[in-house]
Amino acid sequence: MPRSAIIGMSSRLSQFTGEKYLNIETYRRSGQAVRTPVWFVESDGLLYVRTAEETGKFKRIQNNPSVQIAPCESRGKVKGDWVKAEARQASADTAQKMYRLFEQKYGFMNRMSRLFLRNRHYVVLEIHLAE
Repeated sequence: MPRSAIIGMSSRLSQFTGEKYLNIETYRRSGQAVRTPVWFVESDGLLYVRTAEETGKFKRIQNNPSVQIAPCESRGKVKGDWVKAEARQASADTAQKMYRLFEQKYGFMNRMSRLFLRNRHYVVLEIHLAE
């Protein structure tokens, strides 16, 4: 990968540093965009989102992995630039590592959300920024 692409990618990733939420734009089969604010963690240049397997965003990503992401407030108001990316389900090993990072980042709120939503099966989505 050219050095300029690496620098561009790291500057696009840096806007997420210190943020608690990102807005992920997924696409319905019709092409209509759906934006959803979510918690996320970063590790080794990738972003990760935890979601329940039955959510619309997970189903849309299975159908079309192209997404756009931007840092946002808890209600979805965008605070930075939209970045094109691809999302896919992370491996089981990676998901376990990311659950620990979610616990570190969101602590009590993470434990409460897991308690109230304990009957759901969760997946971790791995987000790769486009070059």
